[in-house]
Amino acid sequence: MTEIQQEALDKAVETINGDMGALWITIAAVLVFFMQAGFTLVEIGFTRSKNAGNIIMKNIMDLCIGSIMFWAVGYGIMYGSDLVMGGFFRTSPADQGYFFFSASDWYNLFFQTVFCATAATIVSGAVAGRTKFSTYLILSAVLTTLIYPISGSWYWPFDDDAWLNTAGFIDFAGSSVVHAVGGGAALVAAIMVGPRIGKYVDGKAVAIPGHNIPFGAIGVMILWLGWFGFNGGSQLAWGGDDTIAAGSVIINTNLAAAIGAVSALLLTWLKYGKPDVSMTLNGALAGLVGITAGCGAVSAWGALAIGLVCGIMVVLSIEFIDKKLHVDDPVGAISVHGVCGFLGTVLVGVFALDGGLLYGGGASLLWVQTYGSLAYIAWAAFGTFVVLIILKKTIGLRVSKEVEMDGLDIHEHGSEAYPDFRLNSH
Repeated sequence: MTEIQQEALDKAVETINGDMGALWITIAAVLVFFMQAGFTLVEIGFTRSKNAGNIIMKNIMDLCIGSIMFWAVGYGIMYGSDLVMGGFFRTSPADQGYFFFSASDWYNLFFQTVFCATAATIVSGAVAGRTKFSTYLILSAVLTTLIYPISGSWYWPFDDDAWLNTAGFIDFAGSSVVHAVGGGAALVAAIMVGPRIGKYVDGKAVAIPGHNIPFGAIGVMILWLGWFGFNGGSQLAWGGDDTIAAGSVIINTNLAAAIGAVSALLLTWLKYGKPDVSMTLNGALAGLVGITAGCGAVSAWGALAIGLVCGIMVVLSIEFIDKKLHVDDPVGAISVHGVCGFLGTVLVGVFALDGGLLYGGGASLLWVQTYGSLAYIAWAAFGTFVVLIILKKTIGLRVSKEVEMDGLDIHEHGSEAYPDFRLNSH
């Protein structure tokens, strides 16, 4: 083969790999898009029937608002070329970054858009059943326009201007960038909106069971499926070594989810005498959230260890937040996404094959992972607090007692999700 023929062959292989990479990212983005249906079913199933329509509206609006605002502004902030405030966030020339469209990079915009919508929708379940729809829409818009893109710019551009990337932080697919941000926002929102009526009586937490656990189970399975795109697609390439790497990421993701569910099941069986369905479902999600940071950096054994720890921790965290802190989170979003997002990020510092504590790397990576994740949570919490304190003093945060007791579907949307059935107003 001549030198010219070899160059032509190399160029053809590069082109094919590039096209396959774009196709893989697009397929992965579609899977992540479908996760919105999973979140919707989980939240509907774990809450009361009288608010099902409201939850549907919030989740679809997260996707709609996120798609528009991330295209118009968020992408330019997250991936902008110009640094602002010493690199705290980025911006772009108007003709390059805002109202984004690049014929050569459209698939990356789509992929990043559905990640942005995921971060926003985490908040929905934590404030279910008592939050004004208008208030929620404004918070969702700020999350997708500013809060998520600003913190995302600290790491994911993968250049020397991203301060956490320079520090050696590892968050392959977003345990902190996406999930801890959503969890931090959810924590502040749940505290500021306050608990549902009847949730705490005489200082004790009262169970308000979800109305459709089968919906919740189907939602978790959809999320589990979508996570293969969430994590696997974050390889951002396909072909050769990238194919092997993406395959490893997918296996690690599946193992962590499986052991997360098993560990939550076993713990609840020991604590309560019976294996708890909703906790087991949340255990699977906890494993998925936990492995998202390290799925490309740990072995299969490391993935199992991370999923095991997160499956146990989510049970303990949900109980502590509910019964001790008296923060009402109907679906466990704070624990699943916030606590396990933080924990999964930190555990990369223990189990990473390159630099992890168990592999001779010392405590350096562990420290970077800890303060990096805390930075994401703190920023999301602060941004959410500022938005909600303004809304509290203007349009208000929660609906009236009458609206809450009757259900948000009737008063906020003028319809019922189950019009042929008599609903329990509790």
